[in-house]
Amino acid sequence: MYSLYSSTNRGQQGISLPGLLTWSIAIVLVVILGMKLIPSFIEFAAIKRTLVTIASDPELRDAGAREMRLAFDKRAAVDNIKSVNGSDIIIRKQNEQIVLSASYTVKKPLFANLALLIDFDATSDR
Repeated sequence: MYSLYSSTNRGQQGISLPGLLTWSIAIVLVVILGMKLIPSFIEFAAIKRTLVTIASDPELRDAGAREMRLAFDKRAAVDNIKSVNGSDIIIRKQNEQIVLSASYTVKKPLFANLALLIDFDATSDR
């Protein structure tokens, strides 16, 4: 007859309480970090998209730097861009094409006196 308990007892399977707590803390820290950093990367994507749109706009090809900066400020107000304004935009011509770029730094506080500093460099040619 077969018994309920095999003679080849295997060890218990599963996760222990200390393992559960360790992994839970690690996952919570990663989620908090993501929640604090994702808005900065979304804003970077909006800045890059705005720079590409302005650089490729046929109406602004012959416009001066002032008009391009003003166009950026208007689009930045619509896209809720706070890190960069029109005066931060660098405008240059490269191979008969207008290239707009902006470099900026974002400082995000994480915990107590610990902060994360992120450097962004958005250009219209990449």
